[in-house]
Amino acid sequence: MTDDPAGGLVVTGIGTVSADGFDFRTALGRRGYKYLPAAAQYLLAAAKGALAQAGPGALEAVGPEERGAAVGTNSAAVALHHTMDRTITATGAEDLSPALAPYFSVNLFGSRLATEHDLKGFNLTFTSPRVAGLEALQAGRRAIATGRARRLLAGATEEALPEGEPGADRPESGAVALVLEPASAARNRGAAALGRVAVRSFFLPPRVAASADGAGQAAALLRDALAALGHRADRPLTVTAVLDGSPVGEAVAAALAGRAPTGWAPDDRAPDDRAVAGQTLNDRAPNDRTPDEWAPDGRPVAGRLERVPAGAGALEPMARVAAALAAPAGHPHAVVTAAAEGNTAVCLVTPGPGPDPDPGSGADATSGGTGDGPGRSGGTEASSR
Repeated sequence: MTDDPAGGLVVTGIGTVSADGFDFRTALGRRGYKYLPAAAQYLLAAAKGALAQAGPGALEAVGPEERGAAVGTNSAAVALHHTMDRTITATGAEDLSPALAPYFSVNLFGSRLATEHDLKGFNLTFTSPRVAGLEALQAGRRAIATGRARRLLAGATEEALPEGEPGADRPESGAVALVLEPASAARNRGAAALGRVAVRSFFLPPRVAASADGAGQAAALLRDALAALGHRADRPLTVTAVLDGSPVGEAVAAALAGRAPTGWAPDDRAPDDRAVAGQTLNDRAPNDRTPDEWAPDGRPVAGRLERVPAGAGALEPMARVAAALAAPAGHPHAVVTAAAEGNTAVCLVTPGPGPDPDPGSGADATSGGTGDGPGRSGGTEASSR
């Protein structure tokens, strides 16, 4: 293999699709897509846009066995499952649509993408709450580094949740796709390098997040993640945080800002240190703690911080990564997201071509993202074609 390993990967194509006004006939064509679930249509359309921007040869320069796919989702199949349940209950399984029935398995959404573009190196699906799209980037890059492929198509797709489902009031519907290839390959074919992305994920237990030192623990984990991704603490860093109001979300937000969670006194909690069911941190009593009681050294993790309300799934963090790639070259930007369950991920985005990193830098290190213990992210399904 002559191409750079994962450390030299650059993004050469970005595709984004919103459900608003989406027409599969316009986006994909009139034949072959009508009976696909909406989330599959969104993903295929986003990938088509990303590949069009990447230009001819983005995938074709290597054989099918050297192309990989990694997709994250939380709710791509939920609406379909509801429809299938109603059909079986009302009239029986024989009335299920033969075209839609295979998509009861969430793996089929990524598999359809792999089939469309002849991606036979690997095909990975991730379902961890909120971080699934970033985990797709992380694992896809790691697979490139280990030689499983030389090109990567990674993304996230979601469909709006049915009424009554948890998170239905915060719907996400659409897709984001990124094309990644070695910087040397992009240069050789004259393609523009839009930037570099690297991800580190970890687990912040909700019980720890809700404790008096929750923000301090989150700050230490975030600093470790950024350092592992190659960010120097003395460099200015813009951070977009996609967070909810859970104990984990509030602890991460407080760590990024170098302060106690808004409106929460750590001592005002359930006797066993667990968050009160149905109660967000902003519902709790005010506090009078100072920032240095939360951030280990009294400094915020972020320089400029934008907090974005999290949606129901994994789409918003990936959309923010895509947006960060459009920033001026050389300005590092971190996208941080966390789920109430404890899954947390940091994506360091460096827009523009940038210098080629040391191939041995290990920029995509993971703190046990696929193993046991505190670093576990979970929610991963994988298949190789």
